[in-house]
Amino acid sequence: VQLVESGGGMVQPGGSLRLSCAASGFTFRRSDMTWVRQAPGKGPEWVSSINADASRTSYADSVKGRFTISRDNAKSTLYLQMNSLKPEDTALYYCARGPRWNYSTGGQGTQVTVSS
Repeated sequence: VQLVESGGGMVQPGGSLRLSCAASGFTFRRSDMTWVRQAPGKGPEWVSSINADASRTSYADSVKGRFTISRDNAKSTLYLQMNSLKPEDTALYYCARGPRWNYSTGGQGTQVTVSS
């Protein structure tokens, strides 16, 4: 299983970023997928999940209405569109294989920093 996250960076509050996760080594189109994040000095925080055919999505209350998870099964790629970013969104973002209650990360993550 290989998961390669990209798209992070530094942005001002209120800005937007789109994260991508290129997946390989497993049958992506049959796998639920999840984004998690970890801020400095804190434990992992679940952000969002999407089922295999993208018919169901779920979000943490802290990001609901601002973030959108999506996937392209033809490209084996997971996305996270992040709008109206806040300083508290600053974290290392990971994509993970599996649903919210049973996921496994596999990449290095991509850093998102929201600061003025």
